[in-house]
Amino acid sequence: MANILVVEDNDDVREMMAVTLELEGHEVATAVNGRDALEKLHSGGRPCLILLDLMMPVMNGWEFRRALERDPEFHDVPVVVVSAATGEMIQRAEAVVHLPKPLDMDELLEVVCDFCDRSRDHRLGASKDPG
Repeated sequence: MANILVVEDNDDVREMMAVTLELEGHEVATAVNGRDALEKLHSGGRPCLILLDLMMPVMNGWEFRRALERDPEFHDVPVVVVSAATGEMIQRAEAVVHLPKPLDMDELLEVVCDFCDRSRDHRLGASKDPG
């Protein structure tokens, strides 16, 4: 699995986020809704971060979060909500961070760096031979 999963139903926004992250050296998988995202997770492995829109057809972001919470393999993957939603709508998603739309790409890259670099550093530290 790519190290970042982008879950966004808007083709242009999804593509913009994926290309920006790929240009920064990240591997990116994309999904068009929550159901598609769950399928990608179960067929491809564990990302360091999920970027999640909330208002999507088929399975919205809140439904995806509930399904993710019940999944022992992925319940602790950090989720960043990328949405125009505000207030209680955001709180119900229980995200680690909320990035408002329209998206500030510098802010997105900073958040991704915080989570994915921390995840990579942890994996590298755990795999070092103590000598």
